[in-house]
Amino acid sequence: MNRVRDGGSTRGGQIVGLNVLRGLAVLLVMLRHAFPDIFPGAGVVGIVMFFTLSGYLITGVLTKELTTGGRIDYRRFYMRRARRLLPALLAMVVVFVAVTATVDPLDESGSLPRTVAVLLTFTGNLPVIHLGGAAFHCWTLATEEQFYLVWPALLALAWRRRSVTATLVSTAVIVLAGCVATLVWLWPYPDNAYGLPTSWFVCFVIGAATRLRGDSGWMSAKLVPLALAGLAVLSLLPLRGHVLTYLLVGPTIAILTAALLLFWSHWRELADRALLTRGLAALGLVSYGAYLWNYPLTLWLRPELGAVAGPLALVLTIVAAALSWRFIEQPVMRGGRTQRGRSSEAAPR
Repeated sequence: MNRVRDGGSTRGGQIVGLNVLRGLAVLLVMLRHAFPDIFPGAGVVGIVMFFTLSGYLITGVLTKELTTGGRIDYRRFYMRRARRLLPALLAMVVVFVAVTATVDPLDESGSLPRTVAVLLTFTGNLPVIHLGGAAFHCWTLATEEQFYLVWPALLALAWRRRSVTATLVSTAVIVLAGCVATLVWLWPYPDNAYGLPTSWFVCFVIGAATRLRGDSGWMSAKLVPLALAGLAVLSLLPLRGHVLTYLLVGPTIAILTAALLLFWSHWRELADRALLTRGLAALGLVSYGAYLWNYPLTLWLRPELGAVAGPLALVLTIVAAALSWRFIEQPVMRGGRTQRGRSSEAAPR
């Protein structure tokens, strides 16, 4: 009843197809920051792709534990999350403090202690706190952490009661109702819902449902290029500031991402031979660091460089992400694997 499907090409503990999706997601986010007039919707598309991937991957990690042991080792789960997310975030926070305290290109020094506290407590998506400036993008990390707090216990309960499908459906209904309530509360300013958790939780549920109930046999492989085309078109549309962004566009992006997730095992040959796909897989490997660094670098450079800031920040982001992966993220994860054994699935970011 509670099946967990595995497969695909892995390299060094990384699943190639998932890294391609990560790379595509973070590339879209970076294109939005670098060329906002050309790719106005790419940020929304990339972020929703990340949320859907998180729902898929975290559910995979949890269902493996439930299948083999019948329970979730919460301490181990949250230690893995901490090892994956905190070191690179702490490095970014240190640089953020140094830049803001010295150069202060965005005049944020007065709110620096509060910003650091919000970043380290993953509360930047709450309406009474709400991050701004060069740290605004970290609202997505807060949303993911809150998903990690709720979903493991909920899935474990559903697993024991053999009600996984009912739990997926009821959770989707509840989070969509929460989204509607948020939009009603904020009316007529739907864009104020952008950084709130209730606006996007359904995307995690779609990712989780894809892992638990998805089957690539349901669809033709021809849907893969159609899904990619759909994501590309949405990236060119202005998606901010509309109620339908949360009620229709977000779930649509999540479903298109889910279709790609169901076919990741077919991407081995492409990853081996196609230059574009190899590049996306490499970018996906360092996507967490790229996401952390791209927004602040873009905003810090913009006051002095104007339109050139975005493209330059894109290049500097790749450098910063590669350094973060090589000297921070990879050593920490390698140390965790030597203690607890190697996992074939990387973290959502």
